[in-house]
Amino acid sequence: MHFAAIRPVAATPRPPRIVCLDDGLAETLLMLGVRPVAIADRKVWEEWVVEPALPQEVADVGTLLEPNLEFLQQLEPDLILSTPYLDGIKPLLERVAPVTTIGIYAQNGQPYRNAVEATRKLAGLVGREAEGEALIEATEANLATVRQELAPFAARPLYIVSFMDQRNVRVYGRASLFQDVLDRIGIRNAWTAETNYWGFSTVGIDGLATGDDARLAYLEPLPAGAGGTLTESPVWNAMPFVRNRSIMRLPSVLMFGALPAAARFARVLAAAMTAHG
Repeated sequence: MHFAAIRPVAATPRPPRIVCLDDGLAETLLMLGVRPVAIADRKVWEEWVVEPALPQEVADVGTLLEPNLEFLQQLEPDLILSTPYLDGIKPLLERVAPVTTIGIYAQNGQPYRNAVEATRKLAGLVGREAEGEALIEATEANLATVRQELAPFAARPLYIVSFMDQRNVRVYGRASLFQDVLDRIGIRNAWTAETNYWGFSTVGIDGLATGDDARLAYLEPLPAGAGGTLTESPVWNAMPFVRNRSIMRLPSVLMFGALPAAARFARVLAAAMTAHG
């Protein structure tokens, strides 16, 4: 009589309990199929990240620079994911659990490339290497598709801004994730002046008065009251992109995000540009 060999069933290891203090890393974890036990400031996620949706089970440890350390300890994380931006509180975090620091916004000014590396690093940490490579490939494929879609619009430069108030904007350029995406989808950025470490400049609206053919895309959410006062502003109404009705409103995208934010930005921009014509 032949008996099939009986192999022991390996116990499924408990997934690591990860507290993630950066939304770009957290959105990447979720796309790898790993749910962090907590993030900082859920309200920021719901206003700026939007997708992937944050599961209700993910706890909120408070503000980014002042997380609730007592609550952190109660969560008993195996690992805290942080960024160089939070190096000032790293010694406090290390009292709770080991800290792994992964930076996407760095001196090299190449956030997209850094996001690819961060994806691989995260995938290695959680044993999801195949999912990490799949996310990288899917993002590249999405950007290639958008590049084809937007080829008819490639000639006109485009400003990407967030309104700070009714007079000032944050305009994204070199060293921003948005610039890296624009380069990959074949759209020319109208903002060529200097930017800061994070890839933006803060300027008055009149600072955008360059080429007559430039379009402008602005990101939600708008500051309270900015929309109404803008339409009454003589400076705003004198801008070429206002006179030419070359303005597009984009839903929120995490400007300091990783690959999921890059793909979302390309997708919402393509939808707005093709609808606008």
